[in-house]
Amino acid sequence: MTNDTNYEYLSENPDVKTLPIMLSLIIGAFFAILNETLLNIAFTTLMEEFNITLPTVQWMATGFMLVMGVVIPISALVIQWFPTRQLFLGTMAIFTLGTLIAASAPVFSILLLGRFIQAIGTGMLIPILFNVFLLLYPPHRRGKIMGIIGLVIMFAPALGPTLSGIIVEYLGWRFLFISVIPFTLFSIIFAYFFLLNVSEITKPKIDLLSILFSTVGFGATIYGFSSAGQSEAGFLTPEVVETILIGFIGIALFAWRQFKLDDPIMDLRVFKYPMFRQAAFMFLIIIMTMFASEIILPVYMQGPLALSAATAGVLLLPGSLLNGALSPFMGSLFDKFGPRPLMIPASIVLAVTMFTMSRLDVDSSIWTILISFILLMVSVSAIMMPVETNGLNQLPKDLYPHGTAVISTLQPLAGAIGVSVFISILNARQAAYLNVAERPDDPVTIAQAMVAGVELVYFIAFLFSLVAIFLAFRVYRGSPDDFDHI
Repeated sequence: MTNDTNYEYLSENPDVKTLPIMLSLIIGAFFAILNETLLNIAFTTLMEEFNITLPTVQWMATGFMLVMGVVIPISALVIQWFPTRQLFLGTMAIFTLGTLIAASAPVFSILLLGRFIQAIGTGMLIPILFNVFLLLYPPHRRGKIMGIIGLVIMFAPALGPTLSGIIVEYLGWRFLFISVIPFTLFSIIFAYFFLLNVSEITKPKIDLLSILFSTVGFGATIYGFSSAGQSEAGFLTPEVVETILIGFIGIALFAWRQFKLDDPIMDLRVFKYPMFRQAAFMFLIIIMTMFASEIILPVYMQGPLALSAATAGVLLLPGSLLNGALSPFMGSLFDKFGPRPLMIPASIVLAVTMFTMSRLDVDSSIWTILISFILLMVSVSAIMMPVETNGLNQLPKDLYPHGTAVISTLQPLAGAIGVSVFISILNARQAAYLNVAERPDDPVTIAQAMVAGVELVYFIAFLFSLVAIFLAFRVYRGSPDDFDHI
C-alpha cells in the first residue's frame, strides 16, 4: 500500500468484499463495548457475593477504564506490527480469555483479573475497527459507515444496564460473562474465514521509554480523576492531586518523547491538521458533557425527585437508543452535505438543552427530563461521529493508526475527567449550600442543596456547549488534499 492520496481504496476493488470484513469487526466490537456497562448494575450483587465494599467493587469499572487508557495509546504501534486478521483474532482471543476467567472466578481478585484482561481486548478493538474502516472506504463514503460504527458504540452501552438487570435477576451475575462467550467465539470463527489483511506492516522501532511514559501518564491521570469522582473530598484529597500531577508529567514526557523520535509510538503530528485538532477538542467537550450527564441526571432523579432506580433508567433509555439509531442517518447526511449543516444546529440545540437543564428544580416534571435527555443525545449523535470522521478524513494514510489512537485515547480520558470534575462541582456546591442553611439536616433542604449542585453542573456544561457552537461555525470538510504531507 502507498501513502499517497490517490490510493485505490479496497471498497472500490470489485474483488474485495468489504461487508464480511466490517461484520467481523463490528460483531466483536459490539460485545466488547457492551461489556463496559454490563456489570454496572451488578455491583450490589457482587458486594454481597464476595463480601467487599463499594470502593473495592468500583474497581470493576475504574480498573477497566484504567487498563483501556494504558492499552489504547500503544495501539498505533501494534497495528503497524501485526496483520489485521491476526491482530483481530488475537485481540478477540484475549477478550474471550478474560471473559472465561471472570465467569469462573472463585474470588474477587480473580474476577478483577478477568476484567482487566477483557479491558486489554476492548482497548485494542476500537482502534483496529477505525483503522480498517479508514483503509477500506474513501472520505466521501465514510460518514455512513462511521454512523454504523457509532450505532454499535452507542447502542451497546445503552443496552448494557437493561440487559444486565434481567440477567442478574433471573440467571445470576456469572451469566453476564457466560452469555457473551458464544458471541465472541462466533466473531473469532467468522473473522477467521472472512477477515482480510488490509493494513500495511511497517514494523516501526519500539521505544520502551515512550511506553513507560504513556503507561504512567495516561494510567495515573485516569486513576487520579476516577478516584476524585469516587471520593467525597474530591480534588482536595492529597493522593488524588499527587496522582493527577504524576499523570500530567507522564503525558508531557510522552508527548516530548514522540517529537524526538523518527518512528513515534503515537505520532502527534496529527494535531498539525486543523480539522483533526478541532475534532479532538470538540470530542473532549461532547464526551465530558455526555458522560457527566449520564451520572448526574440519575443522581438528581433518585435524589430530589425521589424516583426509583428503575424509573430513572427507563427515562434515560429512549435518548440513549435514539442516539445510536440516528448515527447511520447522521453519517449519510455528513457524506452528502458535509459537517457544518449538521454541527451548527446540533451544537445550538445542545446549548439550549444544557441551559434548560441548568434550570431544573425539585418540581421539574419527568417529561422535562425525558425530552431534555433525548435532545442531548440527538445533538450528540449529530456532532460526535461527523466531527470525528471529518477530522480523520484530513489525515494522510500513514497517520491513520495514530489518529485513531489519539481519538480512542480521548474517550476514557475525557470520561474520567468529565465525571470527576462535574461530581466534585456538584458536591462542593451542595456542601456550600448546606453550610449556610438554617436546617441542614432537613430532607427538603438536602434536596434543594442537590438541586443547586445540579444547576451549577449544567450551567458549566452550558458554557462548554457555547465553545462547541464557536467551533461548529469554523468547521469545513476535511481532506488530505488540503495540505502537503507534513
